[in-house]
Amino acid sequence: MSTVTEAGRYLTFTLNGEAYALDIFHVTEIIEYRPLTVVPMMPDFIRGVINLRGRAVPVIDIAIRFARGSTVIGRRTSIIIVHIQDPALAEMADLDGDGKGLADGQDIGILVDSATKVVTLAPSDIEPAPAFGAGIRADYISGMARRDDDFLILLDISHVLSISDMVRLSDLAQESAPTEGGGVPVGSEPP
Repeated sequence: MSTVTEAGRYLTFTLNGEAYALDIFHVTEIIEYRPLTVVPMMPDFIRGVINLRGRAVPVIDIAIRFARGSTVIGRRTSIIIVHIQDPALAEMADLDGDGKGLADGQDIGILVDSATKVVTLAPSDIEPAPAFGAGIRADYISGMARRDDDFLILLDISHVLSISDMVRLSDLAQESAPTEGGGVPVGSEPP
């Protein structure tokens, strides 16, 4: 879990009425919501992909990822494009031999109710992540920033969007997928 030792700039956004922030270092751009191309057989939290200057960028609904329902598309709905590095990406690099592996990282879109503003937070403004009580996994939170009479949840985007974690969740979802007829998953042999 990362700890904040110097002042940093954070992009704040809302998601199902809660205030969140992520380090601006990871944000490459913010775009207005646009229709997504749905990709079959993807986990529910991957809402689809967008064409971003000729590249297919997956869009993650972190409300679903946090088990908080799904993001309702509205007038202010935005997609925050973040660039992440993940050790699992290096393993996936160049598996097809085309020289275009993912070793340099991956752009991923995050679907949010609205992106609000960029704030500067000093280390004294930030408390360590709670071990419980925020309603999401503790390793997804890098800290809690005091704000008026409330808190701003600072996300550790490298954990929230961990490719290896998302692949594991996708595999678990497929293993527990409904089966046809006799209780044996489609395409598998009975024991």
